[in-house]
Amino acid sequence: MAIVKDNILMQLVRGTLGKQITIYERNGQIIMAKKRGPSKKKPTQKQLEARHKMTVASMRAHIMLEDPQIKAYYQSLAGPGQNAYNMAVKDAYRSPEVQNIRIEKEEVVVTAKDEFRVAAVEVNVIDADGVVTESGWAVLGRNGVDWYYKATALPAGGRVIAAVKDLPGNRTVKELLLT
Repeated sequence: MAIVKDNILMQLVRGTLGKQITIYERNGQIIMAKKRGPSKKKPTQKQLEARHKMTVASMRAHIMLEDPQIKAYYQSLAGPGQNAYNMAVKDAYRSPEVQNIRIEKEEVVVTAKDEFRVAAVEVNVIDADGVVTESGWAVLGRNGVDWYYKATALPAGGRVIAAVKDLPGNRTVKELLLT
C-alpha cells in the first residue's frame, strides 16, 4: 500500500488499473494498493447470516420501490450520494424496536421506534388460559412514537402481545404480563 502525496495525475485517478493496482481515497488521502481478489477462506456462520439478511433486504427494497409513493418517501430521506434504493435497503435491513408496553386506564400504550417509520402496531390481549380475548390495531399518538389501543378488558394473569411492523414488513413482537 502506498499513500500518494502531491501528484497532480493521481489527484484525478480512481479505480483499478489492469488487474493489479487499485487507487482509492480514504479520509482525504489517496491510496494505491495491490488489487484484492476474492477471499480463499470459507465464510463464517455470522458472515453467511449477514449475507442472507442483506439479500432479503435487497429483495424487499426492490419490491417496495415499485410503489411510487414509497419510492418518493425514501428519495426524500436520501442524502448526497445516496438514492431511494439505498434508503429502502437500510430500512429493510433493520427491524423496528418495541421500547415499552404499558397500561394506562384500560388502554394499552406501545412505544415503538424505527429508524424510518413504524407502519402498524397490532395488539392481542390473551387471558390466563391462553385464549385471545381481543385483538386490533393501535392508533398512532401525537408524539409519533406511542401507539394506543383501547382494550375492553385486561384479564388478570393474562398478557398483552404487541407486534410492530415497519414499511418493509419487518416485525418485532414483545409481550407484557398482566398482574
